[in-house]
Amino acid sequence: MARYIDSSCRLCRREGVKLFIKGDRCYSEKCAFERRGYAPGEHGQSRRKQRSDYGVQLREKQKLKRMYGLLEKQFRGYFEKADRQKGVTGTNLLIFLERRFDNMIFRMGFASSRVEARQLITHGHFLVNDKPVNIPSYLLRAGDEISVKEGSRKITRIQSALETVARRGVPQWLELDKDNFKASIKLLPVREDLTMPVQEQLIVELCSK
Repeated sequence: MARYIDSSCRLCRREGVKLFIKGDRCYSEKCAFERRGYAPGEHGQSRRKQRSDYGVQLREKQKLKRMYGLLEKQFRGYFEKADRQKGVTGTNLLIFLERRFDNMIFRMGFASSRVEARQLITHGHFLVNDKPVNIPSYLLRAGDEISVKEGSRKITRIQSALETVARRGVPQWLELDKDNFKASIKLLPVREDLTMPVQEQLIVELCSK
């Protein structure tokens, strides 16, 4: 399977915004975007050319893909699902991405980044409604309860992520029980709950061409 293996910090610098790909490092002084907030490459500090409408739309799509760690084929699949569903396509797309298991594990505080959450899930450390699930793309629903397996609660990465979750906060539509290594989805988010710097309408315009 294809995957991105270059520096994650280059992605934030390319998009000109923090994507919080590396978890707690993004909140520290070690963050590459804070130290070098310009595009990567030899000419990264030179003045950027004015982008066309297509260029602006493409950057929005790339930003969202990179934020959630998706490949193009995966992203297209979510867009097609969102387009078929009733409601606003852009909002539907964001909610589909938020419902991914790896994203929820990150949002709930069991992992410091989506990349780390994906690895922990594939290694089988979590239960959904008391049943093991090891698929990062599994779509969760309102009312689902996620818990850490009894034998996985001593894993250092999970414990350290829970200790630092207050730094980024848990969304109000989720409920975390740190002491019992459990969390639940009270309800699915609406657009106002999603604060990522993305203009989803530009993505819809691009993908609808």
